This record gives sequence, structure tokens and C-alpha cells, in this order.
Amino acid sequence: MAGTFEPLDNFLDDYLELPVVGRDGVERMYRIEDPSAEDGIRIERITSLAARLAAGGSAPETPVLNDDEERDLYRMCLGDAYDALLADGVRWSRFKHVALTAMFWVTTDKDTAREFWKTGQQPGKAPNRAARRQAKPRTSESDAGSTTPSQGSTSGTRAGSQRRGGRGRPHR
Repeated sequence: MAGTFEPLDNFLDDYLELPVVGRDGVERMYRIEDPSAEDGIRIERITSLAARLAAGGSAPETPVLNDDEERDLYRMCLGDAYDALLADGVRWSRFKHVALTAMFWVTTDKDTAREFWKTGQQPGKAPNRAARRQAKPRTSESDAGSTTPSQGSTSGTRAGSQRRGGRGRPHR
């Protein structure tokens, strides 16, 4: 029966490689290794708690994580890349984006992490109002103008006849 399963190495990703531009303008590739089982369990527990709090609809009265716990979460998600990113002087917004991408990879999968990496949006979350306004409006063939002229009125009225209606209100 042991032969019925493929080895995990055939389909699991043991690392992420993310390109990040540092303060010096140089793009570097950071390799983020899969965390230990113990760290993975801790990351899952922390993110599950945060998701439950968010699902409640109201902000918690106290922070979910204090500064040290947040740093620990990022360190668990990034592994050795944590120190490398700091040593290279990566800006906070990029550092956080890398850490959250790694967190989505650890807690879900590479596709979810890739989606977050590209959009900066939590997967499955609706974009904010500014992003929706900038989005190109959807069009369909029915929205497009037709090259066929519309048929003229067949009501028997003449083009030059006066509209009916009282006191400046348009006829409906």
C-alpha cells in the first residue's frame, strides 16, 4: 500500500523566491524556506485567531499581537530571509509585503501567496473603493455601439410635429 502515494517532494514547495528592490535600487532574490512544523502550527494559530476576530466585524479592544509577537510572527514566516531583508535595509512596506506573502504561502498555498504578491490585497477580499474606481469598466458586446442604424418610428407621427405636454414638462 505504501506505493499508492507520490513522495511529497513531487508536489510540495519547500521555499519561495521573491525579488525585492532594496533602498540602494538593487533587486535581490530572497529565498524563504518552509518553516518548521512547530513554527507552522504557531503561524496557523495566530492567523486563525486574527481571522476569527476579523469575522466578528468589530476591532478587538486590545492588539491581537504586541510588537514582539508581531516581530516573532514575521521571523517565523521569513526564516533566514528575515535577517537578510533587515541587513539589506529593505523599506518597511516591502518588508511587510514579503512577510505577508510568506504568511499566505505557509497558511494556504503558493497560488494564494502569488495573488497577494501581485495585488497587495488579501485574497478573496473586495478591493477598496479607490482600486474599484481605477479598475477598467467591464464592457460586453451588448454595450458596444451597433453599426446597424436603429429603425425609425412607426407610430405615424411626423418628425416636425410638436410634443405634447404641459408647462414645459417633457412628454413621457
